[in-house]
Amino acid sequence: MAELQEVQITEEKPLLPGQTPEMAKEAALAARILLDQGQTHSVETPYGSVSFTVYGTPKPKRPAILTYHDVGLNYKTCFQPLFQFGDMQEIIQNFVRVHVDAPGMEEGAPVFPLGYQYPSLDQLADMIPCILQYLNFSAIIGVGVGAGAYILSRYALTHPDTVEGLVLINIDPNAKGWMDWAAHKLTGLTSSIPEMILGHLFSQEELSGNSELVQKYRNIVTHAPNLENIELYWNSYNNRRDLNFERGGDITLKCPVMLVVGDQAPHEDAVVECNSKLDPTQTSFLKMADSGGQPQLTQPGKLTEAFKYFLQGMGYMASSCMTRLSRSRTASLTSAASIDGNRSRSRTLSQSSESGTLPSGPPGHTMEVSC
Repeated sequence: MAELQEVQITEEKPLLPGQTPEMAKEAALAARILLDQGQTHSVETPYGSVSFTVYGTPKPKRPAILTYHDVGLNYKTCFQPLFQFGDMQEIIQNFVRVHVDAPGMEEGAPVFPLGYQYPSLDQLADMIPCILQYLNFSAIIGVGVGAGAYILSRYALTHPDTVEGLVLINIDPNAKGWMDWAAHKLTGLTSSIPEMILGHLFSQEELSGNSELVQKYRNIVTHAPNLENIELYWNSYNNRRDLNFERGGDITLKCPVMLVVGDQAPHEDAVVECNSKLDPTQTSFLKMADSGGQPQLTQPGKLTEAFKYFLQGMGYMASSCMTRLSRSRTASLTSAASIDGNRSRSRTLSQSSESGTLPSGPPGHTMEVSC
């Protein structure tokens, strides 16, 4: 009797009329890429579940852009105006993006049960390795606003080898002092949670002016179906620990950093102080005029251009051309050696216009954008 042989039969999808095998592979790849774009995932961590949305596909030898939003917002309300801006498309075509939603902040999130222990900001930072492990990503460029900027900074302190750069908008690295704590408690007696959060997001001038943007976000925060969750995130932010940055000390950010704040924004003083504590050869400070408390919402074009130069200073997108802002100014990234002769990179942004050139300060000083 002849020996029986096991034959493995694989199912093949029939080709469409006129379609070659190569065309079929390309179509399948395109469908897979389309499926991967804008896909929301959830991963369990030691501190609970966290959701994140991935756009694009990983690029060889390039980090992912990972964003983290502020209190009262989610990734869409915090970052969509920036990442949907026309000039930003050149950037996002070159990087995969991961938009993290803090627990309970994602759209449609159920309200946490009474007594739920919300993670601290340090614990929220400790969730990020679980996200990167799930996606098999080894490095990121972080973009954070407010509480999100703090979380990404905390993560960078504990995992410096995985962070290539940080864009920190409205960061306050300091814990609340006794006076701040007392003022916060007093404000809580006379103001609602939405009013306090709006005062965190926008300047008093913006709130008094009640622009269309402020009205939109006032409605988002006031009528949020997960307001109880937002209050928990708000409490964690107000109970944050001091990051203890020290210029020239052991506790500092090792990667290139771009600090961003609006002129007369609620967190202007905190960002200025943060700038004074970081390595000036690794830090760029962008103070944006006429941008209010949320420059990524009010001035996405200017922030996009600054982000592009920041990436170029890191060695990415070297062939990128200047876009909208180049018609009114040019910017340059310069390298400088440190005083002791060690090679180090320093990024400064300088502006020029048809009427003349604005002087730029030394590394780590303010660059104001007023046009």
